[in-house]
Amino acid sequence: MSDLEHIQVAAAVIINPWQQILLSLRNPLAHQGGKWEFPGGKTEVGESSLEALFRELKEELNIDVLKASEYLRLEHQYPEKKVTLAVYLVSEFSGTPQGMEGQDVQWFDLTDLQNLQFPDANYAILEKLMNDFHPKD
Repeated sequence: MSDLEHIQVAAAVIINPWQQILLSLRNPLAHQGGKWEFPGGKTEVGESSLEALFRELKEELNIDVLKASEYLRLEHQYPEKKVTLAVYLVSEFSGTPQGMEGQDVQWFDLTDLQNLQFPDANYAILEKLMNDFHPKD
């Protein structure tokens, strides 16, 4: 089992002033396709996770990150691969997010996130978001 592919990913929790979260819909043909995800992508050789985040968000959403802080690091084991995610909270950016690779992108209220399907590795991010930002009753 040590032969499993290990992927390093930089992902963004992009939050607007109304505490809405921007999500991208994965290509149906991709691993965990057809599910909503926190935007980002694979870290390239010699690239830091923050550099990967800036590059991926420019390529995928055509936005430039102005303010990002590390939010969470996690590992997830899928049957066919291991994924390490460096998750950043992006609170300021320039540009209007758009799906540069043909993917749907939408802003969601925090309360709506629980009704969406995510790749398995994203549920730990969702749980932390709910604990940190969701109003307590």
